[in-house]
Amino acid sequence: MDFSFEDLPSASQSTPKKDHGDSQTATEDVDGDSSREKSSNMSMNESQELHNSSSIDDISRRVQELVENINHSRSRDQEEMDGFQEKLVEKVTEMCQQMKGHMYTVYEENSDEMQVKLQELSQVLDSCTKLNHELLEASRALACLREGLTVSEAPEQ
Repeated sequence: MDFSFEDLPSASQSTPKKDHGDSQTATEDVDGDSSREKSSNMSMNESQELHNSSSIDDISRRVQELVENINHSRSRDQEEMDGFQEKLVEKVTEMCQQMKGHMYTVYEENSDEMQVKLQELSQVLDSCTKLNHELLEASRALACLREGLTVSEAPEQ
């Protein structure tokens, strides 16, 4: 529906009167002005409603666009976070593999060092066993000397 204000008189315009003496014509003019004024007001109200309706439609459209933009932005954010998570999992997995490799290397080095230490301990224990045996022999020899027996006659302990 198209509205045109050119055909309607404005509220500030007045209709020229034909004759001041003719009261019926003056009354008709006043009635005509009144009906034109009502028509003008109705047209303005319809125009304002149309304007308000188009403004509401514009606002609704803009809100819908904003919601779509927000949803699109959220989708991009989610994709970004998913990509970040994948990269993070890859990096963490890689770091865990490196740490495992390092841990096994340390285990191997520690095992080698422990093997060397165990061999040294075994040698020390062998020496201790020999020294203990020699000490026992020396102890028997001393016991025999105290009793006056020879070492070959002494009982073995």
